[in-house]
Amino acid sequence: MYTTEKYEASISVSEYVKNYVDIPTFLKACKACPNYDQVWSCPSYSFDVADYWKKYNMLRLTATKIIFKPELLERTYTPEEQNAIIQKVIPPEKERLSEEMYRQEAQFPGSISLSAGSCSLCKNGCAKPLGKPCRFPDKMRYSIESLGGNVGLTIEKLMGLHLEWMEADRLPAHFILVNGLLIP
Repeated sequence: MYTTEKYEASISVSEYVKNYVDIPTFLKACKACPNYDQVWSCPSYSFDVADYWKKYNMLRLTATKIIFKPELLERTYTPEEQNAIIQKVIPPEKERLSEEMYRQEAQFPGSISLSAGSCSLCKNGCAKPLGKPCRFPDKMRYSIESLGGNVGLTIEKLMGLHLEWMEADRLPAHFILVNGLLIP
């Protein structure tokens, strides 16, 4: 169905924030998302995002390019078929990447990983709308986007990659999941 390719880059957090982070722009985008104030890994936050970045010195980025087989790209799909393929591919890849990032955290004391997209740990929905604390605070991670990072610009400038978007009836040639490791 697909293959993957891995890309990596490292950058100082100060340089990353200067060149790739735009908190107001991405907060505005987050406010338009149904996860806003509904998922613990998404804004609004009880902390200052700019201060969050300042706690770390280095950002190690990992991009996983999910490349669909040519035969999948040659046909058209209904929205339901597209969604079924996405659900078959993205969650397992995202889970595999999260486990890999947890292993990297163990190698760098005080580090914290950044997730590819919003949290999906709670299969029956996040506890935040219920006014309850996160059920998995040891595993929940913020995404680069939720902290104001421009993932499209990041992968373009630091890895030579580009995002592709799904058309109404076709799969994109690839998806890219981007994780990070913030190191003190």
